[in-house]
Amino acid sequence: MMKSGNTVGVVAWIIALFIAVPPSAVAQEKTLATPPSVAAQPKARVAPSSATKHVATAQSKGPVAAKSHRLILQVNANDPAMMNLALNNATNVMQYYKDLGEEVKVDIVAYGPGLHMLRDDTSPVKTRIKTISENSPSISFEACGNTRENMSKVESKEIPLISEAKVVKSGVVRVMELQEQGWSYVKP
Repeated sequence: MMKSGNTVGVVAWIIALFIAVPPSAVAQEKTLATPPSVAAQPKARVAPSSATKHVATAQSKGPVAAKSHRLILQVNANDPAMMNLALNNATNVMQYYKDLGEEVKVDIVAYGPGLHMLRDDTSPVKTRIKTISENSPSISFEACGNTRENMSKVESKEIPLISEAKVVKSGVVRVMELQEQGWSYVKP
């Protein structure tokens, strides 16, 4: 007669097999890997659990599509080190997911004093942005329209932006809306 502790262990072992391995593989492995204490016992019939059915269904659907990632990088200071850090983050993230064969989109949003990053007349990183844009079209650059308008008033001139920059009404609102859509947020 089998002790109740052994019975629980055997049942747990059988359930684990059904969850981790397709039922056809369980039948093949069962004859090879049955614990000695169970080999002498009559074989119990165990109905597949809902977890087993879920695993079998997932296996029959075929390969899973590559995961897509979306990242917002915020730049709100007129600081070349911060601007370069944002660009480093963007290119590192792109390379990481490229190596994994997964898609990624990176949106760099500049507002407030950070708009200097995307100004054609004051950007300390405009050459680097041009190179990044040519090599990584999944990295986009967005300039706050409110900041641009306020800078225009203060400087009494039109504020020129680099060609890679797209103007959005509000940089802060853009960051907020992307987060609401499930984008990940990082402030370098």
